[in-house]
Amino acid sequence: MPGAPRIEAPRYEGVVRVGRRRVLGYAEFGDASGRLVLWHHGTPGARRQIPVAARRAAERLGLRLVSVERPGVGDSTEHRYQCIREWAEDAATVVDHLGHDRFAAVGLSGGGPYALACAHELPHRVTVVGLLGSVAPVVGPNAAPGSSIVGLAVTFQGILDPLRSVLGAGIWLVVQPLVPLGHLALRLYASHMPEGDQKVFADPEMEAMFLDDIANARHRRFGAVVHDVALFGRPWGFDLNDIHVPVFWWHGDADNIVPLEHAEHSVALLRACEFAVRPTESHLGGFAAADVVLETLANAWNEPPTA
Repeated sequence: MPGAPRIEAPRYEGVVRVGRRRVLGYAEFGDASGRLVLWHHGTPGARRQIPVAARRAAERLGLRLVSVERPGVGDSTEHRYQCIREWAEDAATVVDHLGHDRFAAVGLSGGGPYALACAHELPHRVTVVGLLGSVAPVVGPNAAPGSSIVGLAVTFQGILDPLRSVLGAGIWLVVQPLVPLGHLALRLYASHMPEGDQKVFADPEMEAMFLDDIANARHRRFGAVVHDVALFGRPWGFDLNDIHVPVFWWHGDADNIVPLEHAEHSVALLRACEFAVRPTESHLGGFAAADVVLETLANAWNEPPTA
């Protein structure tokens, strides 16, 4: 990619078999012998969508930072969950493969619901959860009031679900010719984003991460993007008020994707949640807080497990 900044590859990448014909791809950063943090990438995103600041923080804090790709992107094979709760079983299989009993979970944007699913389904294994600009429920008993871009997933549910594969292939066809021009395409895209997001894209290291992640994610035709959006338009399969694992949630007050009001509504439902509003930041501002997130989770790790 002419003019594009470069970024170091992950320390290790591989796949984990989670079913008879299914695998999930993952990438590792930080300390190979450290405590495990399972990172759930955003939508769109894949296994390399971890800011450089978080990678360095993982090394400094002695954390084994592992980003797992959801089905249909990168090295992860296609699979349709019926609800987000089902992800937790696959996550447990990955954690077992990595040789850990307990772990912390991080969810960025569209990865937030999946991190919360781990906390709900695996309360004796998940020590703490960190969320950055997480998607909030838009349907079901935990649904936040008011409209949002994510809420369109409910409106178009009848189209999204049966056409997941077709729509995923369509995104792939659009992205493919843009990959060689990724540097210019990203700059053009950023110019139409809110001011807070433009600051994120202006960071050369952040741009390098986005371009590297997209280039490595395109192998499976971006089916994970459509799977995520389809599931956002359904009940998640669990209630937020049944989660007892401590949660730390960071959210920008200028978020144009997930309104601050939606985050506040969800935080009020969680039993143990510390909420930090980041002034003037829009949706991608959470990337800039990734090192703070890991530091917070590392400090909270020693709290006793929830009964």
